Amino acid sequence: MSQQAQSIDTRGKHRVLAELKRLEQETRFVEEELEQLDKTESVSSACKELLGNVEAKPDPLLSETIGPVNPSWDRWFEGPQDSKGCRCWIF
Repeated sequence: MSQQAQSIDTRGKHRVLAELKRLEQETRFVEEELEQLDKTESVSSACKELLGNVEAKPDPLLSETIGPVNPSWDRWFEGPQDSKGCRCWIF
């Protein structure tokens, strides 16, 4: 075999070995993930518990209205009641 043919063959082997090593690493990674999934409890029960905890506590960034509600504040959070009176382009 000539020197050039031998070097081409070596590069081909290197590519195949590199791809094989990558696939082996991927396989190990997937096997580790499967082992972790086997060890965890049911996801739906964890989600139910989390949802219960979140819904039970008020949002700390939102103030709680205690007492009568001020209807004048609604104008800041709702669109204009009369679209003819609004000259802005957003609404």
